[in-house]
Amino acid sequence: MSLEFIVNNWYLFVALVVVLGLLVLDPLRQQASGLKKVSPLEMPQVTRTDSVILDVSEPVDYKKGHIPNSVNMTLKSMQAGLGKLEKQKKKTVIVVCQAGNKAQPAAKMLIKNGFEKVYVLSGGMMAWRKENLPVVKS
Repeated sequence: MSLEFIVNNWYLFVALVVVLGLLVLDPLRQQASGLKKVSPLEMPQVTRTDSVILDVSEPVDYKKGHIPNSVNMTLKSMQAGLGKLEKQKKKTVIVVCQAGNKAQPAAKMLIKNGFEKVYVLSGGMMAWRKENLPVVKS
């Protein structure tokens, strides 16, 4: 690579550094936060022991389709409803939402409140459906 090319296209190299930084930093940030992710295909291994699937989707989305035997509690109602989950602290908890965005703050809240084994479903219900796994409508 000639120095002239780099000087003339400095913005491309800045963009490359930013993209590489994001690719490296995001997994490190998630690991530092204590969040563990599980793919839809890995879920049977994680749920072999006593577990709870907590769906933090809005009730409208939950009724459109959810994982069998999952419990619905919105992210907004979790703070007040943590008492209902106290009995589940020792169990494995898999937090699910539609795309994975709401599940992460919910999982962090659970970890902060003493839940020991908390996982987030990577990709949420979108990834679950993509793998053609069972969905229940209510």
